[in-house]
Amino acid sequence: MEPNELARFEEVVLRHLDDAYTLARHLVRDEHDAQDVVQEAYLRALKYFRTFRGGDARAWLLAIVRNRSHTWRRNRRADAVTTEFDQELHSADAAGAGDHAAAGLDRGEARETVRQALDKLAPEFREVIVLRELQGLSYKEIAEVTGSPVGTVMSRLSRARRRLAEALGPFAPEAG
Repeated sequence: MEPNELARFEEVVLRHLDDAYTLARHLVRDEHDAQDVVQEAYLRALKYFRTFRGGDARAWLLAIVRNRSHTWRRNRRADAVTTEFDQELHSADAAGAGDHAAAGLDRGEARETVRQALDKLAPEFREVIVLRELQGLSYKEIAEVTGSPVGTVMSRLSRARRRLAEALGPFAPEAG
């Protein structure tokens, strides 16, 4: 790879490392496996970067991460060890860090409840929830990442939200 192309790769792709890790972590459900998946995805992205013709680098990279995650899961059917739920869901918690211990315990229990509910979703539903709600991708971007039509993305997201709300039961937020 030429130095200019490597510099372009670093500029265009490396800034999406956190998003790549977040997606991989939710798809393979283990922080160490997610690190391995992201490393493999970045190596693959680097290898095929010459075929990237511009456009949405984030969606391009996340599609690679998604594919590597699915391959990883197929190759490692054993139950994955789950980790703490992604901190992005709880950015609001940072403001209340000085709250008393009981409130912290309640938030911890809520995080665990949401994590367990997410883990119960089928991978195709979990990935659209993560891509939309945690990473803020548009329907079009999710379609690019998953290789699905936008209508399928919308349908999966609707079903994923409904199933997540059912799994959360009384903990589900009121529909607005």
